[in-house]
Amino acid sequence: MSEAFPVPGTGRVPVLRIGDVLLVTLQGDLHDTSAQDLQQDIAEAIARSRVIGVLLDLSGVEIVDSFLGRVLAEIAAQAELLAATTVVAGMRPAVAITLVELGLTLPGVRTALSTEAGLELLKRDARTASRSGGRRQELP
Repeated sequence: MSEAFPVPGTGRVPVLRIGDVLLVTLQGDLHDTSAQDLQQDIAEAIARSRVIGVLLDLSGVEIVDSFLGRVLAEIAAQAELLAATTVVAGMRPAVAITLVELGLTLPGVRTALSTEAGLELLKRDARTASRSGGRRQELP
């Protein structure tokens, strides 16, 4: 099952649902308004579709700054509150070095070398969670 949130062509970053995972591919710069829109779109898509994970593909990002690092951390924190795991995939070495130099550790974010590896990591987490009774808990 594949579904897109929101409709492509609106100037927003597409959030694609692939099975139980949301796939978000970042290309180039992410400005203030688009970052806020993306955070909201991801949170709404998690709540609506009850996915187990968010895969952020950064392979198209060449330069990172503290703003983007903060956005990634906030997306992961929101996803965790909604019972979804966040995996960042495809990070270039220069981006990783810059994040470390900026002192950004991205708590709550798991990493993978590629999108495929990230999907496999999320699937493995889902299998483990289902064996242990599931992660998603709803309040009465």
